[in-house]
Amino acid sequence: MSPLHTLRAHLAARIRAPGTNPAAAATTSRAPATQPAEIAATIDRALSAAGISAGGQHADLRSTIDRALAQAGLLAADGSGVAFRAADAPGRSSAASFTAAAGPATARTSVALDPLPPTRPAMQDCKTTTAGAGRRYRLYVPSALASADAPEAPLVVMLHGCTQDPEDFAAGTRMNTLADAHGFIVAWPEQPARDNGSRCWNWFRPGDQQRGRGEPAQLVAIVEDIAAMHRVDRARVYVAGLSAGAAMAVILGQTYPDVFAAVGAHSGLPHGAASDVASAFAAMQGRSNAATPRGTSAVPTIVFQGDADRTVHMGNANTIAGAAIAAHGGAALPVTAATGSVPGGRRYASSVASDDAGRPLVAQWTVHGAGHAWAGGAAAGSYTDPEGPDASAEMVRFFMRQRRAAAA
Repeated sequence: MSPLHTLRAHLAARIRAPGTNPAAAATTSRAPATQPAEIAATIDRALSAAGISAGGQHADLRSTIDRALAQAGLLAADGSGVAFRAADAPGRSSAASFTAAAGPATARTSVALDPLPPTRPAMQDCKTTTAGAGRRYRLYVPSALASADAPEAPLVVMLHGCTQDPEDFAAGTRMNTLADAHGFIVAWPEQPARDNGSRCWNWFRPGDQQRGRGEPAQLVAIVEDIAAMHRVDRARVYVAGLSAGAAMAVILGQTYPDVFAAVGAHSGLPHGAASDVASAFAAMQGRSNAATPRGTSAVPTIVFQGDADRTVHMGNANTIAGAAIAAHGGAALPVTAATGSVPGGRRYASSVASDDAGRPLVAQWTVHGAGHAWAGGAAAGSYTDPEGPDASAEMVRFFMRQRRAAAA
Protein backbone atom coordinates (compact mmCIF):
# COMPACT_ATOMS: atom_id res chain seq x y z
CA MET A 1 0.00 0.00 0.00
CA SER A 2 1.36 3.42 -0.97
CA PRO A 3 2.07 6.04 1.73
CA LEU A 4 -0.82 8.14 0.39
CA HIS A 5 -3.30 5.27 0.67
CA THR A 6 -2.02 4.49 4.18
CA LEU A 7 -2.52 8.11 5.17
CA ARG A 8 -6.03 8.15 3.69
CA ALA A 9 -6.96 5.05 5.63
CA HIS A 10 -5.57 6.57 8.83
CA LEU A 11 -7.55 9.76 8.35
CA ALA A 12 -10.71 7.86 7.47
CA ALA A 13 -10.51 6.08 10.80
CA ARG A 14 -10.25 9.43 12.61
CA ILE A 15 -13.21 11.20 11.00
CA ARG A 16 -16.52 10.78 12.78
CA ALA A 17 -19.89 10.89 11.12
CA PRO A 18 -21.70 14.22 11.01
CA GLY A 19 -23.99 14.99 13.93
CA THR A 20 -21.90 13.32 16.65
CA ASN A 21 -21.23 16.43 18.75
CA PRO A 22 -21.22 15.09 22.34
CA ALA A 23 -23.01 18.23 23.51
CA ALA A 24 -26.01 17.27 21.36
CA ALA A 25 -25.90 13.51 21.84
CA ALA A 26 -28.42 13.52 24.65
CA THR A 27 -31.13 15.13 22.55
CA THR A 28 -30.43 14.01 18.99
CA SER A 29 -29.97 10.62 17.42
CA ARG A 30 -26.68 9.69 15.83
CA ALA A 31 -26.50 10.35 12.11
CA PRO A 32 -25.79 7.43 9.80
CA ALA A 33 -22.11 6.65 9.50
CA THR A 34 -20.31 8.24 6.61
CA GLN A 35 -19.50 5.72 3.88
CA PRO A 36 -15.84 4.95 3.09
CA ALA A 37 -16.20 6.31 -0.45
CA GLU A 38 -17.52 9.59 0.92
CA ILE A 39 -14.66 9.78 3.40
CA ALA A 40 -12.13 9.14 0.62
CA ALA A 41 -13.73 11.83 -1.52
CA THR A 42 -13.63 14.27 1.38
CA ILE A 43 -9.95 13.56 1.97
CA ASP A 44 -9.20 13.93 -1.74
CA ARG A 45 -10.91 17.31 -1.73
CA ALA A 46 -8.91 18.32 1.33
CA LEU A 47 -5.69 17.22 -0.36
CA SER A 48 -6.56 19.25 -3.43
CA ALA A 49 -7.49 22.31 -1.36
CA ALA A 50 -4.17 22.05 0.46
CA GLY A 51 -2.27 22.00 -2.84
CA ILE A 52 -0.88 18.48 -2.32
CA SER A 53 -0.86 16.06 -5.25
CA ALA A 54 -1.26 12.31 -4.88
CA GLY A 55 2.36 11.68 -5.79
CA GLY A 56 3.94 14.56 -3.88
CA GLN A 57 5.92 14.42 -0.69
CA HIS A 58 5.63 16.91 2.16
CA ALA A 59 7.15 16.79 5.62
CA ASP A 60 4.01 18.18 7.24
CA LEU A 61 1.48 16.24 5.17
CA ARG A 62 -0.49 14.97 8.17
CA SER A 63 -0.82 18.38 9.85
CA THR A 64 -1.66 20.09 6.56
CA ILE A 65 -4.51 17.68 5.83
CA ASP A 66 -5.78 17.92 9.41
CA ARG A 67 -5.90 21.68 9.03
CA ALA A 68 -7.86 21.42 5.78
CA LEU A 69 -10.32 18.98 7.35
CA ALA A 70 -10.71 21.18 10.41
CA GLN A 71 -11.52 24.11 8.16
CA ALA A 72 -14.14 21.99 6.41
CA GLY A 73 -15.75 21.34 9.79
CA LEU A 74 -14.98 17.61 9.75
CA LEU A 75 -12.10 17.49 12.19
CA ALA A 76 -11.43 19.58 15.27
CA ALA A 77 -7.94 20.89 15.92
CA ASP A 78 -7.60 18.37 18.74
CA GLY A 79 -8.26 15.50 16.29
CA SER A 80 -11.57 14.50 17.85
CA GLY A 81 -13.57 14.86 14.66
CA VAL A 82 -16.02 17.33 16.20
CA ALA A 83 -16.31 20.86 14.87
CA PHE A 84 -15.29 23.49 17.42
CA ARG A 85 -17.79 25.55 19.31
CA ALA A 86 -16.21 28.53 21.07
CA ALA A 87 -18.08 27.80 24.30
CA ASP A 88 -16.73 24.23 24.36
CA ALA A 89 -13.13 24.87 23.35
CA PRO A 90 -10.61 23.96 26.04
CA GLY A 91 -8.29 26.65 27.33
CA ARG A 92 -10.67 29.51 26.49
CA SER A 93 -11.89 32.24 28.76
CA SER A 94 -15.54 32.98 28.97
CA ALA A 95 -16.19 36.31 27.31
CA ALA A 96 -16.06 39.25 29.67
CA SER A 97 -19.28 41.12 30.35
CA PHE A 98 -18.83 44.73 31.38
CA THR A 99 -21.15 46.77 33.56
CA ALA A 100 -20.98 50.34 34.73
CA ALA A 101 -19.21 49.44 37.94
CA ALA A 102 -16.65 51.77 39.45
CA GLY A 103 -13.04 50.60 39.41
CA PRO A 104 -11.53 47.38 38.05
CA ALA A 105 -13.87 44.43 37.92
CA THR A 106 -13.94 40.97 36.46
CA ALA A 107 -17.22 39.50 35.26
CA ARG A 108 -17.73 36.69 32.80
CA THR A 109 -20.55 35.15 30.86
CA SER A 110 -20.35 32.45 28.24
CA VAL A 111 -20.90 33.39 24.63
CA ALA A 112 -24.29 31.91 23.80
CA LEU A 113 -23.87 29.78 20.70
CA ASP A 114 -26.60 27.80 19.03
CA PRO A 115 -25.81 24.15 18.19
CA LEU A 116 -23.92 23.82 14.94
CA PRO A 117 -25.66 22.17 12.00
CA PRO A 118 -24.63 18.53 11.41
CA THR A 119 -22.86 19.54 8.20
CA ARG A 120 -21.39 22.90 7.26
CA PRO A 121 -21.16 24.43 3.80
CA ALA A 122 -17.72 24.86 2.29
CA MET A 123 -16.25 28.27 1.61
CA GLN A 124 -16.92 29.45 -1.93
CA ASP A 125 -14.05 30.56 -4.16
CA CYS A 126 -15.06 33.93 -5.64
CA LYS A 127 -13.67 36.81 -7.67
CA THR A 128 -15.03 40.32 -7.98
CA THR A 129 -16.85 40.68 -11.28
CA THR A 130 -17.39 44.40 -11.89
CA ALA A 131 -14.56 46.11 -9.99
CA GLY A 132 -11.57 45.42 -7.79
CA ALA A 133 -9.29 44.14 -10.58
CA GLY A 134 -10.67 40.63 -10.21
CA ARG A 135 -9.75 40.38 -6.53
CA ARG A 136 -10.18 36.80 -5.29
CA TYR A 137 -11.85 36.00 -1.99
CA ARG A 138 -13.46 33.12 -0.15
CA LEU A 139 -17.05 33.44 0.98
CA TYR A 140 -18.75 31.60 3.81
CA VAL A 141 -22.54 31.65 3.84
CA PRO A 142 -24.25 29.64 6.62
CA SER A 143 -26.92 27.28 5.33
CA ALA A 144 -29.66 29.30 7.01
CA LEU A 145 -28.70 32.36 4.94
CA ALA A 146 -28.19 30.71 1.57
CA SER A 147 -31.77 30.78 0.27
CA ALA A 148 -33.23 33.63 -1.78
CA ASP A 149 -35.80 34.38 0.93
CA ALA A 150 -33.25 34.45 3.78
CA PRO A 151 -33.37 37.51 6.05
CA GLU A 152 -30.85 40.30 5.61
CA ALA A 153 -27.65 39.34 7.45
CA PRO A 154 -24.54 41.11 8.71
CA LEU A 155 -21.29 40.71 6.78
CA VAL A 156 -17.86 40.38 8.41
CA VAL A 157 -14.79 40.91 6.20
CA MET A 158 -11.69 39.12 7.57
CA LEU A 159 -8.22 40.24 6.40
CA HIS A 160 -5.40 37.76 6.95
CA GLY A 161 -1.88 38.64 8.04
CA CYS A 162 1.42 38.30 6.21
CA THR A 163 2.28 34.79 4.92
CA GLN A 164 -1.29 33.66 5.61
CA ASP A 165 -4.15 32.90 3.23
CA PRO A 166 -7.93 32.81 3.71
CA GLU A 167 -8.07 29.11 4.59
CA ASP A 168 -5.32 29.43 7.18
CA PHE A 169 -6.89 32.52 8.74
CA ALA A 170 -10.34 30.92 8.81
CA ALA A 171 -8.98 27.81 10.52
CA GLY A 172 -7.20 29.85 13.18
CA THR A 173 -9.95 32.33 14.00
CA ARG A 174 -12.93 29.94 13.65
CA MET A 175 -15.03 32.88 12.50
CA ASN A 176 -17.08 30.60 10.25
CA THR A 177 -18.20 28.67 13.32
CA LEU A 178 -19.36 31.89 14.92
CA ALA A 179 -21.11 32.80 11.67
CA ASP A 180 -23.15 29.59 11.90
CA ALA A 181 -24.07 30.36 15.49
CA HIS A 182 -24.91 34.05 15.14
CA GLY A 183 -26.20 34.29 11.59
CA PHE A 184 -23.75 36.37 9.56
CA ILE A 185 -21.80 36.02 6.31
CA VAL A 186 -17.98 36.01 6.26
CA ALA A 187 -15.75 37.23 3.44
CA TRP A 188 -12.08 36.21 3.35
CA PRO A 189 -10.19 38.37 0.79
CA GLU A 190 -6.92 36.98 -0.52
CA GLN A 191 -3.70 38.92 -0.98
CA PRO A 192 -1.73 37.09 -3.69
CA ALA A 193 2.05 36.90 -3.75
CA ARG A 194 2.10 38.86 -7.00
CA ASP A 195 0.85 41.93 -5.10
CA ASN A 196 3.14 41.44 -2.11
CA GLY A 197 5.84 38.79 -1.86
CA SER A 198 4.93 38.02 1.76
CA ARG A 199 1.17 38.18 1.04
CA CYS A 200 0.88 41.29 3.26
CA TRP A 201 -1.76 43.92 2.61
CA ASN A 202 0.10 47.04 1.49
CA TRP A 203 -1.09 49.25 4.35
CA PHE A 204 2.12 51.31 4.23
CA ARG A 205 1.82 52.56 0.64
CA PRO A 206 0.16 55.97 0.15
CA GLY A 207 -1.78 54.66 -2.85
CA ASP A 208 -3.31 51.94 -0.64
CA GLN A 209 -4.30 54.27 2.20
CA GLN A 210 -6.91 56.34 0.38
CA ARG A 211 -10.54 56.14 -0.56
CA GLY A 212 -11.27 55.20 -4.15
CA ARG A 213 -7.79 53.83 -4.85
CA GLY A 214 -5.72 50.66 -4.53
CA GLU A 215 -6.53 47.93 -2.10
CA PRO A 216 -9.18 49.83 -0.10
CA ALA A 217 -11.25 50.28 -3.27
CA GLN A 218 -10.71 46.63 -4.24
CA LEU A 219 -11.85 45.41 -0.82
CA VAL A 220 -14.95 47.58 -0.88
CA ALA A 221 -15.67 46.10 -4.32
CA ILE A 222 -15.84 42.71 -2.60
CA VAL A 223 -18.51 44.05 -0.24
CA GLU A 224 -20.46 45.35 -3.23
CA ASP A 225 -20.05 42.03 -5.02
CA ILE A 226 -21.41 40.06 -2.07
CA ALA A 227 -24.29 42.48 -1.52
CA ALA A 228 -25.31 41.94 -5.15
CA MET A 229 -25.45 38.16 -4.62
CA HIS A 230 -26.83 37.87 -1.08
CA ARG A 231 -29.17 39.70 1.26
CA VAL A 232 -26.60 41.74 3.18
CA ASP A 233 -27.68 44.23 5.82
CA ARG A 234 -25.67 47.23 4.61
CA ALA A 235 -25.94 48.89 8.02
CA ARG A 236 -24.10 45.94 9.59
CA VAL A 237 -20.92 45.42 7.56
CA TYR A 238 -17.77 44.96 9.65
CA VAL A 239 -14.07 44.45 8.96
CA ALA A 240 -11.38 42.80 11.09
CA GLY A 241 -7.82 41.68 10.54
CA LEU A 242 -4.54 40.50 12.00
CA SER A 243 -1.26 42.44 11.72
CA ALA A 244 -1.07 43.84 8.17
CA GLY A 245 -4.71 42.82 7.81
CA ALA A 246 -5.55 44.81 10.94
CA ALA A 247 -3.71 47.84 9.57
CA MET A 248 -5.77 47.61 6.38
CA ALA A 249 -8.96 47.15 8.43
CA VAL A 250 -8.21 50.42 10.23
CA ILE A 251 -7.65 52.13 6.86
CA LEU A 252 -11.00 50.84 5.61
CA GLY A 253 -12.78 52.15 8.69
CA GLN A 254 -11.24 55.58 8.19
CA THR A 255 -11.68 55.84 4.43
CA TYR A 256 -15.07 54.12 4.13
CA PRO A 257 -17.09 54.96 7.26
CA ASP A 258 -20.16 54.88 5.01
CA VAL A 259 -19.53 51.17 4.34
CA PHE A 260 -18.18 49.71 7.59
CA ALA A 261 -20.08 49.92 10.86
CA ALA A 262 -17.14 48.77 13.03
CA VAL A 263 -13.48 47.72 12.89
CA GLY A 264 -11.59 44.93 14.67
CA ALA A 265 -7.80 45.37 14.80
CA HIS A 266 -5.64 42.57 16.23
CA SER A 267 -1.92 43.44 16.46
CA GLY A 268 -2.30 46.19 13.85
CA LEU A 269 -1.15 49.72 13.11
CA PRO A 270 -2.87 53.11 12.86
CA HIS A 271 -3.83 54.77 9.61
CA GLY A 272 -0.99 56.90 8.23
CA ALA A 273 1.71 55.32 10.39
CA ALA A 274 4.00 54.73 7.40
CA SER A 275 4.54 55.82 3.82
CA ASP A 276 7.03 53.23 2.55
CA VAL A 277 8.74 49.99 3.56
CA ALA A 278 11.38 51.66 5.75
CA SER A 279 8.85 53.69 7.72
CA ALA A 280 6.64 50.60 7.97
CA PHE A 281 9.33 48.70 9.86
CA ALA A 282 9.92 51.73 12.06
CA ALA A 283 6.21 51.98 12.83
CA MET A 284 6.01 48.29 13.66
CA GLN A 285 8.73 48.84 16.26
CA GLY A 286 6.90 51.80 17.75
CA ARG A 287 8.81 54.53 15.90
CA SER A 288 6.10 55.90 13.64
CA ASN A 289 6.99 58.88 11.46
CA ALA A 290 3.41 60.13 11.82
CA ALA A 291 2.85 62.41 14.79
CA THR A 292 -0.86 61.58 14.82
CA PRO A 293 -2.80 58.93 12.91
CA ARG A 294 -4.53 60.10 9.76
CA GLY A 295 -8.29 60.36 9.69
CA THR A 296 -10.94 61.26 12.23
CA SER A 297 -13.88 59.05 11.28
CA ALA A 298 -15.81 57.98 14.36
CA VAL A 299 -16.10 54.26 13.60
CA PRO A 300 -16.57 51.89 16.57
CA THR A 301 -13.32 49.98 17.05
CA ILE A 302 -12.17 46.97 19.07
CA VAL A 303 -8.42 46.45 19.52
CA PHE A 304 -6.52 43.32 20.66
CA GLN A 305 -2.78 43.12 21.30
CA GLY A 306 -0.30 40.99 23.20
CA ASP A 307 2.07 43.02 25.38
CA ALA A 308 4.95 40.68 24.53
CA ASP A 309 4.53 41.18 20.78
CA ARG A 310 7.98 41.59 19.20
CA THR A 311 6.63 42.11 15.68
CA VAL A 312 4.22 45.02 16.20
CA HIS A 313 4.90 47.25 19.19
CA MET A 314 2.15 47.60 21.78
CA GLY A 315 2.17 51.36 21.33
CA ASN A 316 0.37 50.94 18.01
CA ALA A 317 -2.65 49.40 19.72
CA ASN A 318 -2.73 52.32 22.15
CA THR A 319 -2.62 54.77 19.24
CA ILE A 320 -5.47 53.04 17.37
CA ALA A 321 -7.65 52.97 20.48
CA GLY A 322 -6.72 56.53 21.45
CA ALA A 323 -7.58 57.89 18.02
CA ALA A 324 -10.93 56.09 18.05
CA ILE A 325 -11.78 57.47 21.50
CA ALA A 326 -10.83 60.99 20.41
CA ALA A 327 -13.03 60.68 17.34
CA HIS A 328 -15.97 59.70 19.55
CA GLY A 329 -15.62 62.58 21.99
CA GLY A 330 -12.53 61.83 24.05
CA ALA A 331 -12.47 62.10 27.81
CA ALA A 332 -16.23 62.62 28.04
CA LEU A 333 -16.86 58.94 27.33
CA PRO A 334 -17.46 56.71 30.35
CA VAL A 335 -14.88 53.92 30.48
CA THR A 336 -15.25 50.57 32.22
CA ALA A 337 -12.13 48.54 33.03
CA ALA A 338 -11.84 44.81 33.69
CA THR A 339 -9.14 42.26 34.37
CA GLY A 340 -9.22 38.50 34.27
CA SER A 341 -7.43 35.36 33.19
CA VAL A 342 -8.07 32.33 31.06
CA PRO A 343 -8.19 29.19 33.24
CA GLY A 344 -4.75 27.69 32.80
CA GLY A 345 -3.90 30.43 30.31
CA ARG A 346 -3.09 34.11 30.07
CA ARG A 347 -4.10 37.14 32.09
CA TYR A 348 -5.67 40.07 30.31
CA ALA A 349 -6.93 43.60 30.89
CA SER A 350 -9.67 45.34 28.98
CA SER A 351 -11.35 48.71 28.86
CA VAL A 352 -14.52 49.76 27.08
CA ALA A 353 -15.61 53.30 26.29
CA SER A 354 -19.38 53.54 25.77
CA ASP A 355 -21.98 56.12 24.83
CA ASP A 356 -24.68 57.34 27.22
CA ALA A 357 -26.94 54.46 26.18
CA GLY A 358 -24.28 51.90 27.11
CA ARG A 359 -23.35 50.93 23.54
CA PRO A 360 -19.60 50.15 23.35
CA LEU A 361 -17.73 52.51 21.04
CA VAL A 362 -14.10 51.59 21.66
CA ALA A 363 -12.78 48.44 23.33
CA GLN A 364 -9.14 47.60 24.00
CA TRP A 365 -7.87 44.21 25.16
CA THR A 366 -4.28 43.70 26.30
CA VAL A 367 -3.20 40.06 26.63
CA HIS A 368 -0.32 39.74 29.07
CA GLY A 369 2.64 37.68 27.90
CA ALA A 370 1.18 37.10 24.43
CA GLY A 371 3.16 37.56 21.25
CA HIS A 372 2.14 38.26 17.67
CA ALA A 373 -0.83 35.92 17.47
CA TRP A 374 -4.63 35.85 17.37
CA ALA A 375 -5.82 35.53 20.97
CA GLY A 376 -7.85 32.41 21.66
CA GLY A 377 -7.25 31.10 18.15
CA ALA A 378 -7.21 27.45 17.19
CA ALA A 379 -3.93 25.62 16.67
CA ALA A 380 -5.20 24.60 13.21
CA GLY A 381 -4.16 28.05 11.95
CA SER A 382 -0.89 29.95 12.03
CA TYR A 383 -0.20 32.89 14.35
CA THR A 384 -2.66 31.83 17.02
CA ASP A 385 -2.47 31.80 20.80
CA PRO A 386 -4.93 29.26 22.24
CA GLU A 387 -4.09 30.40 25.80
CA GLY A 388 -5.53 33.88 25.33
CA PRO A 389 -9.08 35.20 25.64
CA ASP A 390 -11.24 34.53 22.58
CA ALA A 391 -10.70 37.53 20.29
CA SER A 392 -13.09 36.16 17.66
CA ALA A 393 -15.97 35.85 20.12
CA GLU A 394 -15.28 39.27 21.60
CA MET A 395 -15.14 40.92 18.19
CA VAL A 396 -18.44 39.32 17.21
CA ARG A 397 -19.97 40.44 20.49
CA PHE A 398 -18.75 44.00 19.82
CA PHE A 399 -19.82 43.99 16.16
CA MET A 400 -23.34 42.78 16.87
CA ARG A 401 -23.90 45.90 19.01
CA GLN A 402 -23.06 48.23 16.10
CA ARG A 403 -25.24 49.54 13.30
CA ARG A 404 -24.11 52.18 10.84
CA ALA A 405 -26.33 55.24 10.82
CA ALA A 406 -28.26 55.84 7.60
CA ALA A 407 -26.82 58.48 5.31
CA ALA A 408 -28.41 61.90 5.69
